[in-house]
Amino acid sequence: MFDVLILGAGASGLMCAAELASCKDLKVGVIDANANVGAKIKISGGGKCNITNTEVTENNYLGDENFVSSVLNAFTKEELLEFLHENGLKPVIRKSRYYFCEKSSDEILSIFRRLTKNTQYFLDENILHVSKDADIFVVKTSRTQYQTKNLIVATGGVSYKTLNATDIGIQIAKQFGHEVTEFSPALVGLTLQKDQFWMKELSGISAEVEIDVEGKKLREEMLFAHRGISGPAVLSASLYWKKGNMFLNFLPERDINALIKNSKKNISSVLNLSKRLSKALLDALHVEDKPCNKLTKEDIDNLQLIQKYPFAPAGNFGFTKAEVSRGGVKTESLHGKSMVSKKVDGLYFIGEVTDVTGELGGYNFQWAFSSGVVCAREIKSRYNG
Repeated sequence: MFDVLILGAGASGLMCAAELASCKDLKVGVIDANANVGAKIKISGGGKCNITNTEVTENNYLGDENFVSSVLNAFTKEELLEFLHENGLKPVIRKSRYYFCEKSSDEILSIFRRLTKNTQYFLDENILHVSKDADIFVVKTSRTQYQTKNLIVATGGVSYKTLNATDIGIQIAKQFGHEVTEFSPALVGLTLQKDQFWMKELSGISAEVEIDVEGKKLREEMLFAHRGISGPAVLSASLYWKKGNMFLNFLPERDINALIKNSKKNISSVLNLSKRLSKALLDALHVEDKPCNKLTKEDIDNLQLIQKYPFAPAGNFGFTKAEVSRGGVKTESLHGKSMVSKKVDGLYFIGEVTDVTGELGGYNFQWAFSSGVVCAREIKSRYNG
């Protein structure tokens, strides 16, 4: 019999277990389908784990803003960094805003292993079914079954099938009467409709853009790929896109009218983009590459679209290419100060399995860590109290 059983040894589950470890009276177990803990942490961020971001607010997430704010404020980015520093890890900042492990993700994994050395791990076990008998949860796995007073579902999403990702978390939620948003791919490249097939010819080229999607403006690199468009700006945009147009600004720091005014240079020369991209854009806008002082009013009108190019994706690259899963357990059925279910005593949902998804750039790890700590602190307060 366990006091706490955590389903999933990913970022949220490990942080939760690490926080619970300070309460010596608790018997804690963790079950995971992989042979090693933190499988997704291990490979994320090119093996260096993008832990968090220099700026973290509820505005960086798709989800209920009040709920997200409550959890993030309970365990902030600053507190996360302090926790890491105290345990010998000093993340480095890349691209002025992303916190990474300096050498490899093993640095953060070693912290979790050390802090949870008294936690019982049951690895290489698939979770098959969960039931509740009176006040006790019964978890049946591919090997045996376990009993626990408190059950924490930290099973993540379905975007990494190679890491044994399944939707067992939302299946458990539905079984116990919670509403869920079915998982869909997020932080993923977007495919093209026929009108944008010209972009295929630019495969391998990147450009800094600003994307306007569902009222959000996201500025970072966009990468042209054979199947469509990708890169950091597009991955974050995919989180918010529902259907219809988003708008691409290929000159986020410049004004097209100021660039062409009184210039005798060809348009492609003043755009300050790669020649291939400039030529392709002009062709797509049906504007001849000619001296700026020879432009017609129609040409000038068409050139405005360089800063507001309408793009309606055909779809996305799918779960096999998605960084995370959008959707999960609806947060209106959870308490924001504890992550506990409002429907079932002793049942918690943390991390990616909840209907909260962050933009690219460490936001989803921050959510995992914050929600894991919030959950653990609530449990500790009951046992310590």
